[in-house]
Amino acid sequence: MEIKVRQLTICEVAADGGAISLGFEDVAGNPAAVSVSLSQIGALIMTLPGLPEAALKARYGDQSLRYAYPLASWMLEQSTDTTQRIITLETEEGFKVRFSIPKDEQSLLGEALTQPMPGMTVRPN
Repeated sequence: MEIKVRQLTICEVAADGGAISLGFEDVAGNPAAVSVSLSQIGALIMTLPGLPEAALKARYGDQSLRYAYPLASWMLEQSTDTTQRIITLETEEGFKVRFSIPKDEQSLLGEALTQPMPGMTVRPN
């Protein structure tokens, strides 16, 4: 069954934390919802971020296009595993993503951010 969504209306977590619910209104104005179990939320989350970029490439036929979220803030934390740090990147709209960074990668990332990028390809966002 394919449902064409006009607008997202609500996103909520089940009281027991076992699922999320995405409520929406279809193009005819009918309310509907999709419930996703906790075991499938990770698969959904890992799939969604790549879709806008795939859509851009398909629409414009340009494989160099990238979908970039403007960074509003970031935070670095020490993990309970002392060989890892956690970096949180956030947009103004509140979209957050967290990565754990192994100790070896921390230095490489810091160096990469401070070095000029010769021959850098400028890509529109």
